[in-house]
Amino acid sequence: MKFPTTIAGSLPKPAWLAEPEKLWGAWRAEGAELDRLKRDATLLWLKLQEDYGIDIVGDGEQSRIHFVHGFLEQIEGIDWDKKTAMGIRNNRYVVEVPTVTAPIRRKQAVHAREAAVAREHTKRKLKFTLPGPMTICDTIADGHYGRRADMAMAFARALNEEARELEALGVDVIQFDEPAFNVFMGEVVDWGVPALEAAIAGLKCETAVHICYGYGIEANIKWKETLGEEWRQYEAIFPALNKSAVGGVSLECAGSKVPISLIRLLSDKQILVGAIDVATSRIETPEEVAAVMREAMQHADSERLQCSTNCGLAPLPRGVAEGKLAALGAGARLLRGL
Repeated sequence: MKFPTTIAGSLPKPAWLAEPEKLWGAWRAEGAELDRLKRDATLLWLKLQEDYGIDIVGDGEQSRIHFVHGFLEQIEGIDWDKKTAMGIRNNRYVVEVPTVTAPIRRKQAVHAREAAVAREHTKRKLKFTLPGPMTICDTIADGHYGRRADMAMAFARALNEEARELEALGVDVIQFDEPAFNVFMGEVVDWGVPALEAAIAGLKCETAVHICYGYGIEANIKWKETLGEEWRQYEAIFPALNKSAVGGVSLECAGSKVPISLIRLLSDKQILVGAIDVATSRIETPEEVAAVMREAMQHADSERLQCSTNCGLAPLPRGVAEGKLAALGAGARLLRGL
């Protein structure tokens, strides 16, 4: 099938699961009841993705409070009580983060249960997202390793263990989320890509890396306003990614100032084209989705293109997210002539 559709990762949590329209929305329950609600939300979004024509579905990260911390909660070596003020994404915003105080070790499976639930309840290709090593290192303080590159490799080993188990459960695509790649471009080449390759080592399923300009939150929107008339961060990192072992690259296109021509630098990769803008509540038309994809077709073989979202949809109202998924599926059908 040409132009398969997929999502970058997160979807809004229903109001009965967590406080809506927030990245860190508080859970509405605890214990066994919370586990049941997470499962129900996962099943709901699987069904809605199928209804709206999404071909490669995900769990929408319904069981995670945050796309990074959802993984870190089960990792040894992190002191959650020792908070450190840290500037995230090169001081775009400052938050109190937990601190690595001992060697990183994955003590048990982290996401096996939610992946198994998703796999059991859909026959479509299943994608599962994990935070990338560099982005983890930009979301947690280092009080042990001394070098971000060393800490990244430690997290890469833990991620690889997790990814191998997810693959064994039947996950078809494992995507590592690396928004930090768009900030620390020099370090991406030095140790970001090597850490990513360590995280995917030995996997036989499809792999991808997602690199965007962030959720549609105020701090990210203000940062984008400082980037000028053209956003060319991808230009510095795509050549290294094209030489890497990762199978696909997910990028932001719709509503952005990214020159889509930069995908020419990914001549050997699957390209997940962001055709849905997550920084606005306006719902795209199918024609607008198709237009983004047609522009991408001028720079890459259509067989290598997938229709995706710019980033996760978690902070948006649920109805808006559903409308955007419907537009994504309908836009792909237009391209296929259906």
